[in-house]
Amino acid sequence: MAEIGIGIVGGGYMGKAHAVAMSAVASVFDLGLRPRLEVVAASSQASAERYRQSFGFRRAAVDWQDLVADPTVEAIVIASPQGTHREVAEAAFARGLHVLCEKPLGASVADSEAMVAAAKASGCRNMVGFNYIRTPASQYARELIQSGRIGAVTYFRGEHTEDFDADPQGPATWRSEGVANGTMGDLAPHMINAAHRLIGPITGLIAEVETVHKQRGGVAVTNDDHAQMMCRFENGVMGHMYFSRVATGRKMGYAYEVHGTKGAIRFDQEDQNALWLYLAEGPEAERGFRKVLTGPAHPDYLPFCQGPGHGTGYQDQIIIEVKDFLRSIETGEDLWPTFEEGLNVNKVVYAALASSASKAWVNV
Repeated sequence: MAEIGIGIVGGGYMGKAHAVAMSAVASVFDLGLRPRLEVVAASSQASAERYRQSFGFRRAAVDWQDLVADPTVEAIVIASPQGTHREVAEAAFARGLHVLCEKPLGASVADSEAMVAAAKASGCRNMVGFNYIRTPASQYARELIQSGRIGAVTYFRGEHTEDFDADPQGPATWRSEGVANGTMGDLAPHMINAAHRLIGPITGLIAEVETVHKQRGGVAVTNDDHAQMMCRFENGVMGHMYFSRVATGRKMGYAYEVHGTKGAIRFDQEDQNALWLYLAEGPEAERGFRKVLTGPAHPDYLPFCQGPGHGTGYQDQIIIEVKDFLRSIETGEDLWPTFEEGLNVNKVVYAALASSASKAWVNV
């Protein structure tokens, strides 16, 4: 098995998740590439050294420029704040490195467009870190929709709701300022991505975006707490989505419902190893949603466990994501979701912000 040198920019929550995934992926999946943790960069060299010792990297970088220039690094993961994504990605592509970038792709549509252009010019593999859509249950949901098992899709409803900012007495943090750190920049991209994957491109929408708690600890909040939008998909399907960081009681409310002419699907990430399936078959008295527990028959489950219903977890989603990234490098073929999808998601986000400001339907 060939090895590939990996650099990770950022060693916090997502940096750690990617480091763990890179260490585990070749043991879980049958791949032609084994990642080798070479260099980690963080907000300071001291932080990078701490992450080096904790995660098993060979070297701690002085800064991200040092990491990108290191000759042992062949591919990088960008797990730093959104405002850094464009600069890091452009430098990496200029050096011929493959790039996996956490969402959102860029801090603006312009940043995302520049990143897509840099990726295409480099010829390197590129991917955006939308991990939730990779659960075996959600992959199976797409198979059911694509196969026509639930008939022609007529409606999609999705949400990404959490409650980490539900307390109005909570302190101001980095999440309290900047569009990219608000609910539309932070949470909405995941469900928009799910809608794209399950239903297709969004062509038009009308949205309301709102700041519920306008101050925290005497500091003005400059971004949004929650938002809702109605939308139309390219295939004519009607949809509605809601995003919130103030949804009291919701911890990981990445949930969706899809209605078709022959059945329906329900999913909730808080119960990520189950999919609820309704099929309009058999006697009416016997019909109803049934709980399908994920198992070896579902996509990307068997490499983790041979037992149905035993389940996969959050870290496993990152391992699946890293597997796809490495396979893309190995085969030389782009695998979804590329930077192009990250750009398309950002276009929907900023169309929703524009719609909320104008109080009108907006084309995407």
